[in-house]
Amino acid sequence: MARSKDAGDKHPLPKEPVHRVTAPIARFIHIQSASGVVLLLATVVALIAANGEAAEAVHHFWMTKIGIAIGDFKLNLSLEHWVNDALMAIFFFVVGLEVKRELVLGELREARKAALPIAAALGGMIAPAAIYLAFQGGHPGERGWGIPMATDIAFVVGCMAILGDRVPHGLRVMLLSLAIVDDIGAILVIAIAYTDNLNSDWLVAALVGLIFVHFAARIGVRSFAPYVFLGAFVWLAVHESGIHATIAGVALGLMTPARSYINRGIFNELFERIGNLVQGDDWDAEPHKADKVRKLQWAARETLSPLEYLEGTLHPWVAFLIMPIFALANAGVVFDVEQLTDPVAIAVAVGLLVGKPLGIVAFCYFAVRMNVASLPASVNWGMILAGGFLSGIGFTMALFIANLALDASMLSAGKIGVLCGSAAAAVIGMAIFLALPKPKGTAAAKA
Repeated sequence: MARSKDAGDKHPLPKEPVHRVTAPIARFIHIQSASGVVLLLATVVALIAANGEAAEAVHHFWMTKIGIAIGDFKLNLSLEHWVNDALMAIFFFVVGLEVKRELVLGELREARKAALPIAAALGGMIAPAAIYLAFQGGHPGERGWGIPMATDIAFVVGCMAILGDRVPHGLRVMLLSLAIVDDIGAILVIAIAYTDNLNSDWLVAALVGLIFVHFAARIGVRSFAPYVFLGAFVWLAVHESGIHATIAGVALGLMTPARSYINRGIFNELFERIGNLVQGDDWDAEPHKADKVRKLQWAARETLSPLEYLEGTLHPWVAFLIMPIFALANAGVVFDVEQLTDPVAIAVAVGLLVGKPLGIVAFCYFAVRMNVASLPASVNWGMILAGGFLSGIGFTMALFIANLALDASMLSAGKIGVLCGSAAAAVIGMAIFLALPKPKGTAAAKA
């Protein structure tokens, strides 16, 4: 077995042949900006497939019906529907975890620090929606006003990684916090604006399920299995109630405890006791070795809060599997030159490309002038403008809302608007950063 060459690794774990494959993959996954690369590749594949000879076969694949039946109850959905309603519920669950982390432990817990990203996010939601309605108010596409409101953090992080130290650390934190507030706004828009018919019986069932989740947490249920079962029930009830099923994921994420069950002192004591037992002469004769190891594994996990553990566990799956699958299922739009001038496409693109930077800069300016917020260190207004353009990359959430807001006759135009507006916003935002002098005095954090 090969040993690690890392001098800081005094007690290396055994190396197996499979690690030659898994280690580079693991390193790639832990690069924060890598998810944007994978998402971009999935988008390109979807576009090529939709505009190639296999377009019809791909469409039929995503329309494949997959169902479950329990007694008289049947749930028979297309594969695309399962992706958008079930897999994306996990995505929204992680969004809920991120929102709670920021509210309880992160930048949004302190009013002064939170003021600027909150103001920026409000401007970045209100202005794009207003611009969209200026184009589409009173027209058939009016319902799509929520499409240009959200920011896709995966692509924004990817752009910041390319820009490197041209993006000050303070601006990175602001843009990440802005995206979190954007997500809260998008969740509210989905729950309120894009819910048509409610089934009160299923809605009550969903609320009962959430009450059971809360009760289980209060009495100290620590195993994940009961929560998986209750979460699946809540998802089903929300889906059948008429509210979009992904809201169940958000609710469950916000209910996840943010505090650990045991502290490091207790874990260190337990680790020392079991370590002494392992190193002693009686370990080979110990009749309950498996129980001891399981107890140590449990204690190690419980030093992390459920929120931190689940976010760390699920984030790679969401970033490198669920979001690319979503892109494959939804970004495949047939590019028709005529649709580039479709009123819906123009409204979405202008909302993202003009509304986002305009709203973000304007609301940040007023927040600073009213002395409720201040610009981060080494950040100037040119950088705020550039960050505003990067925030115009709407992709994942914008495509998601487009599916809810637009009917089949306008959906392709809406998606083309999202893709073109997001691409243009990314190019302009990065160009402004490259044209600005490098920030002095603070090193930008690694993406």
